Amino acid sequence: MDRAAGEYAEQSSLPAQRGPSGPPPHAAGVVASDAEVLAVAVPYLEEGLREGDLIALTCRPEIAHLLSDALDGLLHPVPNDPRLSLLGSRAPDVLVSCNAYLERAGETRNGRLRVLSAVDFGDDPADWREGQRFESVVNRLLDGDLVSTLCLYDRRYLPEPVIASAAATHPLLVDGGTWAASRHFQEPGDYVRSLPVPRESAEDVPPALVVEGATSLAGLRHTMGAVFERVVPDRDQRQDTLLAGAEIAANAFRHGRPPVSARVWADARTLVVTISDRGSGFADPLAGFQPAHGPDLGRGGMGLWLARKLFDHVDLLPGPDGLTVRLATRLR
Repeated sequence: MDRAAGEYAEQSSLPAQRGPSGPPPHAAGVVASDAEVLAVAVPYLEEGLREGDLIALTCRPEIAHLLSDALDGLLHPVPNDPRLSLLGSRAPDVLVSCNAYLERAGETRNGRLRVLSAVDFGDDPADWREGQRFESVVNRLLDGDLVSTLCLYDRRYLPEPVIASAAATHPLLVDGGTWAASRHFQEPGDYVRSLPVPRESAEDVPPALVVEGATSLAGLRHTMGAVFERVVPDRDQRQDTLLAGAEIAANAFRHGRPPVSARVWADARTLVVTISDRGSGFADPLAGFQPAHGPDLGRGGMGLWLARKLFDHVDLLPGPDGLTVRLATRLR
């Protein structure tokens, strides 16, 4: 059995279906002015206030103030929480925050959470790709009967490739108060597989570590740790990257097929780690955004989840010779 299959055989994927009378589960609105922000967002928020949904924002302060003024202060108690976006957290932590809000929503009249998100993936194209991946994945991981998210794609702040991705990653689009199915929406598994894997500058120099045919997990972990001592300056990050690398290596030994190999590249900006084995047949690109066995972490199944929490980018790369897990992160 392939290591991703072994770790994620029990991971749930909840399709985001719109209920007969509920709000849209995951929609995007492309805007280019304050007036367009209000035209898209205000009806959505007003409906949530009427219905008794728990409402949260994750957007620029100026957008939060704009919406609060338009709604005569009714949003005053509504949190504007960066932990619900990729600017404030990595993807698994966004989902943890969302689940915490869902628990609070369970105390409301209808038990529903409604999030208005002003999308911002940062300035690095590699982070744009990570954001696009996350916006696609949440279509499978969030229950559309309980969570509704409206994502604002603002042309004033976002690059065109990010704007263009909205239609592929959101099943519904809104223009003013009009909702319509996106003709360009792609199923998350297909979309995530189609995203190109960026090459980091660190990979243009000889690797700091090459291990072919590792004989034991303990030995490989020790060897990686010695290299990380040299190339990862920050002690806390060094411990995090070793933990994640060791978890992925453990999956390769436990669920993959030998030989297990590893490579590490590093420069002043970036660390890249690859762990490979000869396993074949399964490499779910949506794996690792949640623990495989849910909140019971004592049951294991946390390797890819920890890696996504501790590295900026995690990719599962199946090939004719097996599966490679590629980890990349900026160095502090």
